[in-house]
Amino acid sequence: MHKLTVKSTGVAVITPFHSDGSVDHDALARIIHFLIDSGIDFLVALGTTGESVTLTDYEKQAVFATFVRENKQRVPLIMGIGGNNTRSLVESIKRLDFNGFDAILSVTPYYNRPNQEGLYQHYMALDAVTPIPLLMYNVPGRTGVNMTVDTTVRIANDAKHIVGVKDASGNIEQGAGIIDQSPTDFLVFSGDDETAIPLTLLGGDGVISVVGGGFPKAFKNGIDLALEKNEVEAIRVNKEFKPVIDLLYQEGNPAGIKAVSQLLGLCEANLRLPLVKPTDKLLAALKPFVNKLN
Repeated sequence: MHKLTVKSTGVAVITPFHSDGSVDHDALARIIHFLIDSGIDFLVALGTTGESVTLTDYEKQAVFATFVRENKQRVPLIMGIGGNNTRSLVESIKRLDFNGFDAILSVTPYYNRPNQEGLYQHYMALDAVTPIPLLMYNVPGRTGVNMTVDTTVRIANDAKHIVGVKDASGNIEQGAGIIDQSPTDFLVFSGDDETAIPLTLLGGDGVISVVGGGFPKAFKNGIDLALEKNEVEAIRVNKEFKPVIDLLYQEGNPAGIKAVSQLLGLCEANLRLPLVKPTDKLLAALKPFVNKLN
């Protein structure tokens, strides 16, 4: 699966908007180049942080095209595709053009709140049709359901094309359980910045990060230290980032990381309703960290 099998730091990339609400593709290109030039190992297009739920199908295709055009195969690209209608999602995967993308990231069904057997059957249905490797995405704080260690490991053993999970449960014990019980080649990426370095120290494969979108070199350094099992220095970086991560989520995601991106001159911090722009207070609070860590 291209270089995605390498333990690494990925970023869930924001979708920048003009003040009129349209997608700012020039800013998106700047962000893609900024992250790749800063050493980020792979990029996720239209995950949760990309506000995918408020984009039309046409806009999504245009965003995917910008990623492919600007990346020029320099790093692996992951396409965010999720939904709570398994049948519809299966049909989407059958017809989508995945040229230029190396994997899919697909979130657990939200709102329906399926039980563990439902989650298993959902992912096995996706496994049966995906033409490229697929990563599961467990984020119970957003979906209302937690995919357990047992279910994750069951899918890891039974699926042919599901190669890993982004675990954003924030539960370090759950992440450690997946690492310990899943096949050795099954990728376990943290999806929770605050516990990403500790989970990587326990044997995880890295992170799909939000904070890395605004502080790529510094946060990647922490993940690299954890991958090298340099516990003392990795934990130091983790502690250094704790106040930054708290600020990033103070007004919701991706408001915080869009504020950082505006401070970096990459884009304007516009969001689509029902999400709203970060306050001047948050921008002021983040500015010292932007200056220090970049």
